[in-house]
Amino acid sequence: MTKRNSGGPVRRTFLRPKRAFAAGAAIAAAMGFAVTSPAVAQYRNEIRNDMSRCAAGSGPAVMVTVDGIKASQGKLRVQTYHATRGEWLEKGKWLARIEVPAKAGTMTFCVPVPGPGTYGVAVRHDLNGNGDTDIMSDGGAMSNNPSINIFNLGKPSYTKVGVPVTDGVKSIRVQMKYM
Repeated sequence: MTKRNSGGPVRRTFLRPKRAFAAGAAIAAAMGFAVTSPAVAQYRNEIRNDMSRCAAGSGPAVMVTVDGIKASQGKLRVQTYHATRGEWLEKGKWLARIEVPAKAGTMTFCVPVPGPGTYGVAVRHDLNGNGDTDIMSDGGAMSNNPSINIFNLGKPSYTKVGVPVTDGVKSIRVQMKYM
């Protein structure tokens, strides 16, 4: 920025980085442009299973009840994705992840989502806890329980798993499937 004193020499001043960003953001907002935080911040949020986030009046969130967990060993992982072609089950595009020790039977999770929209939920039971997908022993489930079998091992379409979420809490049930 250039300042001119009345009749004096020209002197240059520079805004500090935080002020410069704030000034740029204010100008962008005044011109009607959206100013957001970096896009990366919306992905890969590892969270704990905080059921209070699904209490009445809370949200937006998805309360996921997982039925048919085969054994109390290994880890159970629940992940949410935007239910879009470019994000559903894409590496690094998950929004939130809860990973806990598995308990046989039924487990329930509360997964907050960024806002109203359509989301897909993927559940994986890493039975031996090795971090790898062992097709013959590990289990899986997805929102809306799409058909997955030995003849259909590809990922189901985002249109089949999409769950609409409003400002409240959306409750869903998924059924674990094992080979």
